[in-house]
Amino acid sequence: MTDLSIERVSTGPVSGSTPGDYIELLKPRVMSLVVFTGLAGIVLAPGHIHPVLAAVAVLCIAVGAGASGAINMWYDRDIDAVMSRTVRRPIPSGRVEPENALAFGVILAAASVVVMGLAVNWAASALLAMTIGFYVFIYTMWLKRRTPQNIVIGGAAGAFPPMIGWAAVTGGVELPSILLFLLIFLWTPPHFWALALFRNGDYTRAGVPMMPVVAGPDATKRQMLAYTLVLLPVAVAPYFLGIGGLAYLIGSSLLGAFFVLCAVRVLRATDDKPAKQMFGFSILYLFLLFALLMGEHLVSGILTTGGGA
Repeated sequence: MTDLSIERVSTGPVSGSTPGDYIELLKPRVMSLVVFTGLAGIVLAPGHIHPVLAAVAVLCIAVGAGASGAINMWYDRDIDAVMSRTVRRPIPSGRVEPENALAFGVILAAASVVVMGLAVNWAASALLAMTIGFYVFIYTMWLKRRTPQNIVIGGAAGAFPPMIGWAAVTGGVELPSILLFLLIFLWTPPHFWALALFRNGDYTRAGVPMMPVVAGPDATKRQMLAYTLVLLPVAVAPYFLGIGGLAYLIGSSLLGAFFVLCAVRVLRATDDKPAKQMFGFSILYLFLLFALLMGEHLVSGILTTGGGA
């Protein structure tokens, strides 16, 4: 078996950290999508939650996600230092000491879980703790450097936020929230493998066994198409469970068909351009699905309230 590990490298001298460096540790771009899907869970869940508690729940999801990102950057500082996409992150660039990043992440993780439990409920808190633990221990420390299925299994961590938001309102896990989990879970592999295709050199240098590195681009492209095809019926399923309306059914069908088309173009491509386009569209795809669900729900609530008046 090929040894895909690499030597840990030392960072350069720290010249003084700024608040911006610590914000960067939180991976704000990744956090924004996590927060958005977590908010969707709160909006779509049946029942009522006080707006202040809803805001606290969203904040805890955001902080928990950011804490996971900071711990991930601490652990991955060696491979980040040899990848062009990550070499300018705060730790490999020498702007933040590794031990400070770790302490920052651990403190935020603990605070997010405790506040969620005390202010909202312990079911949502337990799911948040499980999400952080899964991302840090299962994905970052165990799977990422050992198997090309790292994204497939580890993607569960990014799929939990709607379930956390749902539990914040209902105090439990129900079938619709599991469906929202599955939607993100199945979306994750084609999303990240599209990135891995045009960043293949980075992952090869770092020794990270992403699917294109281990199985090759052609096999990766076929699996990407397979996941988009499986995702297609899952993405329209919220309509049949009653959490999505007709607009969502039409919108998700069109978006899903285009996502499959993107995967077909990647499969036939001889350059990286379609993979880059699919990666960009995949983010928009997930955002629009959850925006449609929330938009319909909010409009329905306004119309119902207006009709009752």
